[in-house]
Amino acid sequence: MSSSFKSPVDTAKAIANTAGAKNSAKMTNVILLSFLAGAYIAFGGLLAIVASAGFNEPVGLSKFIFGAVFPVGLIIVVLAGSELFTGNVMFMTLGVLDGKASVGGLAKNWVVSWIFNFVGALFVAYVLAYMGGIVAKDPFTTKAVAVATGKVVGMTWTTAIIKGIGCNWLVCLAVWLANASDDIAGKILGIWFPIMAFVCIGFEHSVANMFFIPLGLFCGAKISWYYIITANLIPVTIGNIIGGAVFVACIYWYTYLKE
Repeated sequence: MSSSFKSPVDTAKAIANTAGAKNSAKMTNVILLSFLAGAYIAFGGLLAIVASAGFNEPVGLSKFIFGAVFPVGLIIVVLAGSELFTGNVMFMTLGVLDGKASVGGLAKNWVVSWIFNFVGALFVAYVLAYMGGIVAKDPFTTKAVAVATGKVVGMTWTTAIIKGIGCNWLVCLAVWLANASDDIAGKILGIWFPIMAFVCIGFEHSVANMFFIPLGLFCGAKISWYYIITANLIPVTIGNIIGGAVFVACIYWYTYLKE
C-alpha cells in the first residue's frame, strides 16, 4: 500500500532537487514568479486585515482570526508555483549543502526573489488595496496603520531578528510539510498550521512586511521608507535567513543527507 506522504529523508531529497531546478531557472521566469509570490503573500495579508479589522477584543481571538486567514498566501505560492524569498532560503541552502545548487545560484536566487517579492507586494498594497479603496475607510484604515506602526515603532534590531528567526523556522517547516505531502489536501493542512502559528505568535515575515508596512504608510501611518527598510526589513530578513537556513536546511541536511 503506497503512502500519501514522503518520509523525512525523501522530503529532504525532493527539496534538494527542487533547489537544483531553481539554480538553473531562467532569470525572466524567476523575476515573474517572484513578483507573483510577493503578490500572493500580500493577498493573504490584505485578507487578514479585512477579516480582523474592528475586532480587537479578546486579543487572542483577534490574533487567531488574523492568523487563520493569512495562510491563503503561502497556499497559493506552493500550489500555483512561485519564487518566495523566505522559502528559497531553505531550498537553496539545502541545495548548496547537497551539491545540487551553487553558492552563486543561491545568491542570485535570494537577491532576485527578495527584490521582486517586494515589487509584487507593493503592487497589491498600492494598486489593489489603496487605490482600489479596500482600506479607504475605517475600521480598515485604522487596522492597516496599527499593523504597520507596530512593526516599526519601538522594535529593536535584536527583537526584529529574533522574531524573524521564529517566523521563517515555521514558514520553512510549512513548505517542508507541503513537500512531504503528495496530495493537495495534505499540502494545504501542512501549510496552514505552521503559518497560522507564526502569525498568531507575532513573529516577523520579511515579505509579508513588504505589504503590511507600506500599506500603513499609504494609509497615513507616521513612518518613513527609511525606517521601513532599516528598522524592519533588514533585521527581519537577517532573522528569516537564520531561521530557514540554520534551523531547517542545515539541521535536516546534516541528519538526513550528509553522508
